[in-house]
Amino acid sequence: MRILSFTASVVLQLTSLSVLHASGAKWTYSGPEGEQHWPKHYPFCGGAFQSPIDIKSELMRFDPALRPIEVQNYNLSPNEQLTLGNNGHSLQISLPPKMCISSLHHRYTAAQLHFHWGSSNRPAGSEHTVKSRRYAAEMHVVHYNSDKYPNISMAVDKSDGLAVLGVLIEIGKFNPNYEQFLKFINGIKYRDHKVQVPGFNVRALLPSHLDEYYRYDGSLTTPPCYPSVLWTIFRNHLTISQKQFMALATALYSSNAQDSVAIPMHSNFRKPQLVDSRVVLVSFKEGRGLHGTLTVSPPFMRRQVVQQLLAGDLADLADEGLYQLLPSGSQILRAGKKKDPMSQQSVSLAKPKQQTKNPSLWNKSQTNHYLGKLGMAENTLCYTSLEQRVFCQLKQSHAKNELVETLRDTIYPELNLNSYLDCKSDLAFSTIRHILSRRPTDEALELEHSLTKALMKTRKTFRATKEGGSRTNHGSHSSVVPQKPLSQLYPHPWLLPMEWED
Repeated sequence: MRILSFTASVVLQLTSLSVLHASGAKWTYSGPEGEQHWPKHYPFCGGAFQSPIDIKSELMRFDPALRPIEVQNYNLSPNEQLTLGNNGHSLQISLPPKMCISSLHHRYTAAQLHFHWGSSNRPAGSEHTVKSRRYAAEMHVVHYNSDKYPNISMAVDKSDGLAVLGVLIEIGKFNPNYEQFLKFINGIKYRDHKVQVPGFNVRALLPSHLDEYYRYDGSLTTPPCYPSVLWTIFRNHLTISQKQFMALATALYSSNAQDSVAIPMHSNFRKPQLVDSRVVLVSFKEGRGLHGTLTVSPPFMRRQVVQQLLAGDLADLADEGLYQLLPSGSQILRAGKKKDPMSQQSVSLAKPKQQTKNPSLWNKSQTNHYLGKLGMAENTLCYTSLEQRVFCQLKQSHAKNELVETLRDTIYPELNLNSYLDCKSDLAFSTIRHILSRRPTDEALELEHSLTKALMKTRKTFRATKEGGSRTNHGSHSSVVPQKPLSQLYPHPWLLPMEWED
């Protein structure tokens, strides 16, 4: 009876999802169903905290709490049979549930691994890029939170549902470990083709050392693009030979065997997405130009900030004590000195002005989740049910075409705050505004005016410094006074007064 009930619930969930995505079953990386059209049928693809991203130096924060990744039961016996398949978008290998990541807050059980790659003409197909460099291919080992969910289908749309290990792959030396499955690739030339392959050492597909990696909060890189992934991208890449890469790039087709036109499978990678105030935690500090990588502030300090915004005296926050409380100080923002802090914030802070379109949705926001992160009960965000609720409300107001924008505006503050408390984002203005939305208006205004006044004073100081530097420079090259960027003079760009104006 329990099994039947569970099956019925899964069917109901999938049926409800299919109603929302009635015509969204087919998608590609280019053409009429290409990634620029994904949000039409999969609205989260146009939403917040999307993946992949370009892992740039200015986003990196060293986190001394990050420990080496620990995987268990990755060395499989040849007696175990794995399913190697062509799902129309990638080469995929099913993985047994005994494989897992054991070094995270929850136990994450392996489900499958798959690849993204370029083409024979342009062998650059990794999804994540590092300092704008795109590698030849990228492998993703997908795991789900088995402490909380019975299978990956139930976990995929939960905010804490998935953890993915990413391996960057370059063309170089022949790799015998990857040959364990590449030698069977001709058996899955067309979509939905599958073959059984002997088990092998999956651990050998990862870098030899699992202690150096990038970590951030993101999403599935394919529809439905739920922002449910804790990403771990290993710093050290692996190599496969030119012949091995060409097999991957030329042997497979996205079309079915019976289709009149065979569509080659290549360049199956999504373009980099907006950063959305996120930062990238790194487990390493020295070497390769990362001497200036900054250390993140402890989560308990961040909780103190949020607690003050939630329940503290906003009038007191309006004085200098505010700057002592905020952990995202000037020392963190200097990592972004190559960018203009004004323009850097414009993308992530442009949304608050649009959030008044559907105020009823904001009234149903999960403020309890904020409190949960501070020690009370925590509710996991379910993207499927959220999408259904938002869609139904927009349907009643005849505003169904605003689904993508409304979903983003609804979940962004919560995703940002959750990520901020775990040190994987900066505290964006829209999140602060949402936290303060239930606070006394007069106190919130007093805090706003104080911050605006502080910024005006800082701008005058910056302007005077700039003019003084110019005059000194005019006299002699040897007496040039270095000009500090605005990010160093004013430590909190998410508090810029232009962002506080409606």
